[in-house]
Amino acid sequence: MPTLLIITQVYPPDPAAVGQHFADVAERMVRRGWRVVVYTSRRGYDDPAERYPWRESRRGVDVRRLPLSSFGKSSILVRLLAQTLFLGQAVIRALCVSRPAALLVSTSPPFAGFGGSLVSRVRRIPMLWWVMDVNPDQMIAAGRISPASLFARVFDWMNLQTLRRSAAVIVLDRFMRDRILAKADVSSKMRVIPPWSHDTVRENIPHDQNPFRSRHGFADRFIVMYSGNHGYGTSFETLLGAAARLAEEPRIRFVFVGGGVGKRQIEEYIAGESSSNVVSLPYQPLNEVRQSLASADVHVVTLASDGVGIVHPCKVYGALAVGRPVIAIAPRNSYIADILDTHRVGWLIEHGDVDGLEALLRSLLEMTVEQREAFGQASRDACRGPFSRDRLLDDVCDLIEAQAAPS
Repeated sequence: MPTLLIITQVYPPDPAAVGQHFADVAERMVRRGWRVVVYTSRRGYDDPAERYPWRESRRGVDVRRLPLSSFGKSSILVRLLAQTLFLGQAVIRALCVSRPAALLVSTSPPFAGFGGSLVSRVRRIPMLWWVMDVNPDQMIAAGRISPASLFARVFDWMNLQTLRRSAAVIVLDRFMRDRILAKADVSSKMRVIPPWSHDTVRENIPHDQNPFRSRHGFADRFIVMYSGNHGYGTSFETLLGAAARLAEEPRIRFVFVGGGVGKRQIEEYIAGESSSNVVSLPYQPLNEVRQSLASADVHVVTLASDGVGIVHPCKVYGALAVGRPVIAIAPRNSYIADILDTHRVGWLIEHGDVDGLEALLRSLLEMTVEQREAFGQASRDACRGPFSRDRLLDDVCDLIEAQAAPS
């Protein structure tokens, strides 16, 4: 039985999307007859007070959690310390696993690829680097470091070593592909595989039968939902601007579900406004996410103008899987614009266009049930076709098996 090693700082039951994608792959590889060993953090990524078992078998996956791996997001230095301690432990442990056939590494922590390349070189096994976001580009775009800083130069050097050592590099869209190729020409071993919804496409949950809507008192209101990480690449000024203009419209609610550093902006808005049309909720348990997503009438995905090719918010795929249209607040030249142009599953609003977003939302309020269902059907069709969970998951697993060392 061949062994797949996985290094990722986040893994279920932690709700971070990166960990859920790695869990999907790990569990599928187990069903293909592989032994899968995962090294991850014992504490929650968003909430370090959350603790998980030291070791457990989750659907056949051997999950091993490491201490001193998450201290919260209070500062870059705190996060960097936790990431370094995690990666050091994971590398040492991975070097001791008996006869691994392949190594799959995430960008959580951002320099995990470099640690993976060390394991790959010492153990002489192929490494696959799954790029979920691009650093130091993300930190530079956020204004946290200078592109000429020593940290940025060292980080780029580590990326170069990782790219050279990788047997395969997986990126999420064509813009991310171009950004990585600008660092090194690895086109011969690069694959563009978008992420997927963590749930398969199912029949719609009618609003009057959705316990999530009942629990939160949404009744027959039109729900505009942002669900997921409120982090870098999320800009809420345009959405909150439209919410303020629609404060006196009783039929609509703006619901923000999830966590992250950007959640502070939502909480401050709610505290400073007298209206109650904006609701903030935490991450939902994984077994209730589908109800949460399906409680919306339309989902919002945001992508900062300088985030193109750096991050790839995957919340759009969850919206498609539950048959909901998408409002993307993003640049016209972006992966999300590509999806909307090709599949007609929603609308694009550029950053700062509060007038356009307000007008769109007012028009959606007047849509007939049949018109809304037409968008819902287009969303489900896209998720069954090019964004099929099974198809994309098999693409990643096939790539792992193609690169694996002989057992």
